[in-house]
Amino acid sequence: MTSTSNPRQLRAELETLTTEAFRADLAEIDRLPTLEIARLMNGEDTTVPTAVAERLPEIAAAIDAVAERMARGGRLIYAGAGTAGRLGVLDASECPPTFNTDPDQVVGLIAGGPDAMVTSVEGAEDSAQLARDDLDGLRLIAADTVVGISASGRTPYAIAAVQHARARGALTVGLACNADSALAAAAEHGIEVVVGPELLTGSTRLKAGTAQKLVLNMLSTITMIRLGKTYGNLMVDVRASNEKLRARSRRIVALATGASDDEIERALAATDGEVKNAILAILADVDGPTAARLLEDSDGHLRAALAAASG
Repeated sequence: MTSTSNPRQLRAELETLTTEAFRADLAEIDRLPTLEIARLMNGEDTTVPTAVAERLPEIAAAIDAVAERMARGGRLIYAGAGTAGRLGVLDASECPPTFNTDPDQVVGLIAGGPDAMVTSVEGAEDSAQLARDDLDGLRLIAADTVVGISASGRTPYAIAAVQHARARGALTVGLACNADSALAAAAEHGIEVVVGPELLTGSTRLKAGTAQKLVLNMLSTITMIRLGKTYGNLMVDVRASNEKLRARSRRIVALATGASDDEIERALAATDGEVKNAILAILADVDGPTAARLLEDSDGHLRAALAAASG
């Protein structure tokens, strides 16, 4: 399905979507006490993880494919409109401080550009050409992955992004919250997390938005685990850009090595503050340059670098 200028046809199309369904049992929710509304909303939210769990095999397959491409120098690119686009931008923006990725390694595209993060950009989500132009501006390569995000699964911007990327040989993922969606059908990896009707009819920033956030968390986090950005469950590639993160960096080194504060300070000083390098320097008893070389030879995987140092 694509957008249509016929209001009657569009209305009929929306009425087929689970995410747009009307809940007659909630027709008088505005007359309930606040606590009861909160209980209802919380109850609705508890169903989302179960819906995500049903799609874990598809999610895992997509992650493995993304990680394989990114290991070859590809980028992870999210494309969506409205809430879906904002969630993609949010996930992308959190990767540099969390995993020390280059800002252009994980990218979020939102229909209408940066202004659409805080205001509605009229007609942007209906423009397939805008999606093609946005991707062309990134100079797609075959190693890239484009993840189209749309609760309805019918948003023209997201569908066109996936179609355009696939035509250029990039990996494609379609994340929707309705079954049999055009977005999932257009992508190599379709992920449809069906969360059912919303508490407020058609307000897909609620359960659908929560489901999308959970899946995007998995896509980026587990991909980074596969790429060696963690050591166990420690964020060893964290970028210490503020006092909190500098304290966290020292704590991560301590947890990974059991070293004293003085040893940790010396190791961080010898490795220009790089947490992963400092851990390797301590555990393998090597100097900073040697730690850097071992990690480079191991494609950034700390466990592999430790094995190489001990071998």
